[in-house]
Amino acid sequence: MAIQKPDKSHGWRGSADLWIDAGYQLLIDGGVEVVKVMPLAKALGLSRTSFYWHFQDRDALLEAIIDRWEAKNTGNLVARCNAPAGSICAAVFNLFDCWIDEDLFDSRFDLAIRNWAQNDEALMARVKAADSARLAAMRAMLERHGQSPAMAATRANTMIFTQVGYYTMRLGESVPDRLDRMPPYVEVFTGEAPSEAEIAEFFARHGAKR
Repeated sequence: MAIQKPDKSHGWRGSADLWIDAGYQLLIDGGVEVVKVMPLAKALGLSRTSFYWHFQDRDALLEAIIDRWEAKNTGNLVARCNAPAGSICAAVFNLFDCWIDEDLFDSRFDLAIRNWAQNDEALMARVKAADSARLAAMRAMLERHGQSPAMAATRANTMIFTQVGYYTMRLGESVPDRLDRMPPYVEVFTGEAPSEAEIAEFFARHGAKR
């Protein structure tokens, strides 16, 4: 995906978010090695000097990109696990919103961060901390709905391993196909079949009909 050049009527230096957006796109497309100041400046049609108006150096930009990943992917996933739900199936559907809505959870971003972390010990520690926070939120969600701690832990692990496998394997599954598979997944991960009303509500949240 091409980086969108800014409307320079809004200021020749751009904004911190503009540089982070561009850095994110380069990270997604080519890995952390290509996230450098000059390519970013050229892609945005801005000067190299304008970058340093917002960031001390490249490392500061990379830190901002990681912060965005943590806030978006881990923050939203934990929030969906904590969302009100009348049943365990409804609770898991709340979590599954993350697997459908890229505004909640960006799987390409997650994969890019994980790939980057393979050669960055400090980032790997943050990835592990994020996974721990995600798993803790999933376990707590399942336990609130009557799962034993051992079963909640097993099912949380299964859910997160399945999702990581989905985007690591780059299956290219369409959203309609993914939606159709969600109700059986809920049953697999909870041991209970979701009601038609719960399925219909989940589909409606994503602009689809059962």
